[in-house]
Amino acid sequence: MSTIDVTEDTFEQTVTQGTVFVDAWASWCGPCRQFAPVYEQVSEQHPNATFAKLDTEANQQLAAALEIQAIPTLMAFRDGILVYRNAGALPASAFEDLVSQVEALDMDEVRRQVAEQQAQEGPLEDDPFEDDAE
Repeated sequence: MSTIDVTEDTFEQTVTQGTVFVDAWASWCGPCRQFAPVYEQVSEQHPNATFAKLDTEANQQLAAALEIQAIPTLMAFRDGILVYRNAGALPASAFEDLVSQVEALDMDEVRRQVAEQQAQEGPLEDDPFEDDAE
């Protein structure tokens, strides 16, 4: 599968569907442009995962909500849970290894760990994805 673009309107729906990698980038970013072909190449080799691109300039509110402070930032989600996040471009071999690790995760164990962490920290005060219903 080739990459898809995500926006503030489509991000949440996209990351809740299976295994999703998100490349947060900007057109003026040299490392982002260098990483783009690697990201595209790896996406072609993994048709069961979704590979999304988030233009941080066009989606500044979402980039702020995700607390993206450096680009490129690579994020991986499984079933809507953020399981990896790191700023910086990866070489193809390291990215392939990351994809394999994310796909091999025991999501029941991940959900247990998330629930345990949330119980210790208490409820979130500000959910960036919560709609402002008035």
